Amino acid sequence: MTPKPSSKSPKSSKPSRKGAGRAPKGPGDKPALILLATTHRVAPGLLTWRAWETLRSAGRVLAGSGDHPLLPYVLDAGVPVEVTEPAAAELVEAARTERIVWLAAPDGDEPLMREIGRIAVGDPLDIEVLHGSYDLPGARLLDLVSVMDTLRRECPWDAEQTHASLVRYLLEESYEVAETIEEGDLGALREELGDVLMQVAFHSVVASERTDETAFTIDDVAAGIVDKLVRRHPHVFGEVTVAGADEVNANWEEIKAAERAAKNGGAASVLDGVPMGQPALSLAAQLQRRAARAGAPEDLAPAGDGIGELLFALVRRARDEGVDPEAELRATSRVFRDRVKTWEREKNAP
Repeated sequence: MTPKPSSKSPKSSKPSRKGAGRAPKGPGDKPALILLATTHRVAPGLLTWRAWETLRSAGRVLAGSGDHPLLPYVLDAGVPVEVTEPAAAELVEAARTERIVWLAAPDGDEPLMREIGRIAVGDPLDIEVLHGSYDLPGARLLDLVSVMDTLRRECPWDAEQTHASLVRYLLEESYEVAETIEEGDLGALREELGDVLMQVAFHSVVASERTDETAFTIDDVAAGIVDKLVRRHPHVFGEVTVAGADEVNANWEEIKAAERAAKNGGAASVLDGVPMGQPALSLAAQLQRRAARAGAPEDLAPAGDGIGELLFALVRRARDEGVDPEAELRATSRVFRDRVKTWEREKNAP
């Protein structure tokens, strides 16, 4: 029922009990309109102490829907709530004579808020937006999970994707992150990292649909990396003491070796887990790093005048000089790209 404009308070339905949950009125209970805003990313009912005190001391508490997620918890606290369709003029009028708390909808009731503000500009009123709950760090990841679930169900393209079909997008987005960093475009980094994060969420929702032991969810992905980080940082989360970053790296490699041995059920190679599908310069560099840590003799490296042997030797030289061969070649390639573009412009200039 939509209240009609009048000199009376908004008409409303009262869904439940008029409990004894009201706090005694005090000097802070003067007429006002309190717009109680909450985040849908926090469980309903988990409100700040000030929010609960405001609810208990209000003259009236109103909500725009009987399905408002806060309603059951407010009613359980003994605070009666009147349900009425939002009407800015009636709320403002009622708040001139008593303290009104409006339970803002999960979407924030922005049109209603704007209309109330427009009315109050011409005829001032004590209005406050009270945030009863706040997003914790990482809360927007819940939105990503929800959006990906929806896309998987309702978008024909997203619905037909598989782990295999998504691989190239994950690689492309990862390369774009690397390019953004190497070119110093840190303003674009947030968007590029978001694209990579979306791929993680996409693979997770695909995996969640399986019914065998290979199924997992985004929560399983997060739990796995949390467990790994805690396990590999005993100097932070355990009793291990380290003198510096070198000991941290040594502990990390020792723990990884133990994990590989446990996973393989016996002695593991230092090269286990090296992805052979990565770009060739990065692959050679990673193989050489791991072999060097294991104390493998350098004469195991292929020797000869072939292109492959020469490139492998250049990778070793880059490692000796403390540089990343992949990054170095990309930097040189960018120089070449820029020079070709300059040549093209000069050639085509009138």
